[in-house]
Amino acid sequence: MMLHGYLSYGLIYLIIQIALIVHCIRTGGNMLWILAIGFIPVAGPLAYVLVELLPSVFRGRGTQRALRGMQQVLDPGEELRRYETEVRRTGDVASRQHYADALVRHGRAAEAIEVYRQALSGIYATDPNLLFGLARAQFESGAAGAARATLDELNARNPDFRSPDAHLLYARALEAEGNRERALSEFAAVSRYYAGAEAPLRYAQLLRTAGKREEAQRVLKELLEHARLAPRYYRRMQREWLVLAERELSALS
Repeated sequence: MMLHGYLSYGLIYLIIQIALIVHCIRTGGNMLWILAIGFIPVAGPLAYVLVELLPSVFRGRGTQRALRGMQQVLDPGEELRRYETEVRRTGDVASRQHYADALVRHGRAAEAIEVYRQALSGIYATDPNLLFGLARAQFESGAAGAARATLDELNARNPDFRSPDAHLLYARALEAEGNRERALSEFAAVSRYYAGAEAPLRYAQLLRTAGKREEAQRVLKELLEHARLAPRYYRRMQREWLVLAERELSALS
C-alpha cells in the first residue's frame, strides 16, 4: 500500500518535471534550467516555477486584466486616487486626460468635464481625443446638446479625424435631443462600419420607436446573422449587445 503511494507521487513528480522541461524548451529558456529541473529534486522545479513560470503568468494581458478587475472590486477608488495624484505631481495634459477618463468610468462625468476643459489648452486646445472625451463626459452628465456641439467643434477643427465611437455618440446625442430623423440618418451611417454590435442595436431600437418595425427587424436579423458567422471571440466580446438584440427581435416578432 505504502509502495503504491510512493509510486503515485513519483509518477506525478515525473509528469511535473517533464511539463516544466517542455515549457522551458518551448519558451527558449536557459538550458541550465533543464538541468536544474531534471537533476535537483524538488528545489530545481520549485525554483523554475518561482523565478520563470509565475512572473510570465502575471505579465500576461489576460492576467493583468483579471488582477485589475479584482483590484477594482477590492478598492474601487484606487484608480482615481492614482490618477489624481499623477495630476497633482505632473499637471500635464496626459495625466489630466487619464484622470478625466477614469472619472467618466466611475460615474463622475460632471467632474470630468472641468478636467477635460483644463487639458484643452495651448497646443491641445483642439485635440480631437480630448474633445471626444469632453463630449462623452457631457453626454454622460445629461447634457446631450452640449455633447453634440462639442462633437460639431471636433469635426470642424479636425476634419480628418475618424472615430466610430465618436460617430455613434453623435447619433445618440441627436436622439437624446429629440432630433429623430437626423439621428436615424447618423445611426444608419455608423452602423455600416461600426465594428461592434452596439451601433446596429441602437439603430434598430430607434427604428422601432419611430414605428419602422420591419426595418428594425431587418437590422436585427442582419446583426445576429453576422454574429453567427463571426469568430467566437466576437460573440464573447459582444455578448451583452447580442443578448439585447435577440430580445428586441423577439419583441418585434
